[in-house]
Amino acid sequence: MVKTLVVIPARYGSSRFPGKPLAKIAGKEMLLRVVDIAKKGTKNTDAEIVVATEDERIENFCKAHDVKCLMTSDACKTGSDRVCEAVKKMGIKPELVINLQGDNPVCPPWFVEELIKAFEEDKTVDLVTPCVELSWEALDKLRESKKTTPFSGTTCVADKNGYALWFSKNIIPAVRKEADLREKSQKSPVLRHIGLYAYKYDSLFKFKELEESAYEKLEGLEQLRFLENGMKIKIAKVDYGAFEGMSGVDSPEDVARAEALFAKYGEF
Repeated sequence: MVKTLVVIPARYGSSRFPGKPLAKIAGKEMLLRVVDIAKKGTKNTDAEIVVATEDERIENFCKAHDVKCLMTSDACKTGSDRVCEAVKKMGIKPELVINLQGDNPVCPPWFVEELIKAFEEDKTVDLVTPCVELSWEALDKLRESKKTTPFSGTTCVADKNGYALWFSKNIIPAVRKEADLREKSQKSPVLRHIGLYAYKYDSLFKFKELEESAYEKLEGLEQLRFLENGMKIKIAKVDYGAFEGMSGVDSPEDVARAEALFAKYGEF
């Protein structure tokens, strides 16, 4: 059984949505929903869950709800920086460290399960991350959204063994003879990346010691630093089910979208 630590970065000081982790969705704080996802995704495993924050209001909230929480520096630039600091402060050495963002209350718990399962099957990998096989309809929507927001949505190509070859903000691969493929399959050949990461312990700290890489700078994708330095990324293929198309909560409008999904399809 893999010893797993789930770190939930929860930053209070969001410029677009201050206090976001404590915003209520259908009567329950977003952060508690993410903690519940972590618990369900790690059931029957050897796992520990901790919230990493920079704000005493979130720390006090966690204490009131019996959720383990660590204060981390407000200088952390990224979620992975906050994860590294939290792991160091805990003083433990799990095999696997999962970065589960505190603003994604509609991340299905089975995504977490699939990350752990993929690592159990191949512990030579440095990182496991999920991707969704897009339907043709979903691919069409992604193409349309990129006309106005070209850097939203990341796609991936993988080898025959499920190891990532590349990630891009462009839609990859290019698809020739698309009409023929549409007739043969409901799924397109495009994988959309989901921003959920499971790091091998040693690989997480190796990653943070590496300089920002050339293509990482161009694409704005941290995971390219792994590939540019010869590290292995395993892709776990997942399915959102009814929740396809909903990602993290970045604005009050996204709260309403999440509530509508829960009202229509139920909760995890």
